[in-house]
Amino acid sequence: MNIGPFILPNPFFVAPMAGVTDRPFRLLCKKLGAGYAVSEMISSRTDLRNTPKTARRANHLGEPGPIAVQIAGTEPPMMYEAAAHNIDQGAQIIDINMGCPARKVCNKWAGSALMQDEALALRIIEAVVAACAPHGVPVTLKMRTGWSQSNKNAVRLAQAAERAGVQMITVHGRTREQGYAGVAEYDTIAAVKAAVRVPVVANGDIDSPEKARAVLAVTGADALMVGRAAQGRPWIFREIAHFLATGSHLAPPLVAEVKHLALDHLQDHYALYGEFLGVRSARKHIGWYVKTLPGGEDFRQRMNSIEDCDQQGAAVAEYFDQLNERWDRIGDVVAPDFADHEDKYVETTA
Repeated sequence: MNIGPFILPNPFFVAPMAGVTDRPFRLLCKKLGAGYAVSEMISSRTDLRNTPKTARRANHLGEPGPIAVQIAGTEPPMMYEAAAHNIDQGAQIIDINMGCPARKVCNKWAGSALMQDEALALRIIEAVVAACAPHGVPVTLKMRTGWSQSNKNAVRLAQAAERAGVQMITVHGRTREQGYAGVAEYDTIAAVKAAVRVPVVANGDIDSPEKARAVLAVTGADALMVGRAAQGRPWIFREIAHFLATGSHLAPPLVAEVKHLALDHLQDHYALYGEFLGVRSARKHIGWYVKTLPGGEDFRQRMNSIEDCDQQGAAVAEYFDQLNERWDRIGDVVAPDFADHEDKYVETTA
């Protein structure tokens, strides 16, 4: 799998998610098997360029390449400038956001709202490609199947994007109208794959190794992008990679491993956000880690009253230590019959 000149270690990507896929989370997912990660969405507005929030979103310090930055906006000249600016800051791939369904984004005609105006969408794509081409920086596009059930134009827009110079296209198998409700459909992704020659990435509801295999079979896609299923379960990438390579399941992680992963993640998170924001923004990640575990909801509620990083980290360590007194593996906890089928799993080596 490659994007322009960049050869990726595998075709299993973590989706760009605002407020989630910051540098600490991207590094964690890459460590656990993700072959590629894109930054959170960065606005093309120049008045937001020097804000602390944008600075954190654009922070790739110590992150292995290729460095991929997603930009969003509604004006071709501003998107041109945003692409050029992020290249100056170290971006090696620029991704255009035409997939975000958030109301505050779509109300400004950015994100997936652009799929309603194909002429404007194409002008934006052409502007970004023009900014990137002199630097040899590939441009990629993330979009949905369309704006609504009655207006699925992903195939037409994908073909126009390819002609304009886009080198990879990711399609989330829902319309903007659906948001994240219902279930993703993959027929449209398959149609996009059949209509273009550039790599196509399938996204939407990929939450298990078996689902990953099924989506690849149905769509013929070149790669898979995992979003919400990686929240609290960033090791899903190595599970998918192992299953598709061998047909066997990788053993669920040890409780002790998850403890260390979570604590390392928290320390990296605090370093990026600082004490005040760090302890608060870490709560959602902690909630995802413990969501399916015994006492997880009560523990998550307790997290909301802790406002000190050291205390938060200590509480997480204590929670997993207590869990480890009863169970060795996360699989033992979330799937009580795991021990009866342990011989079917391959030991985790990562």
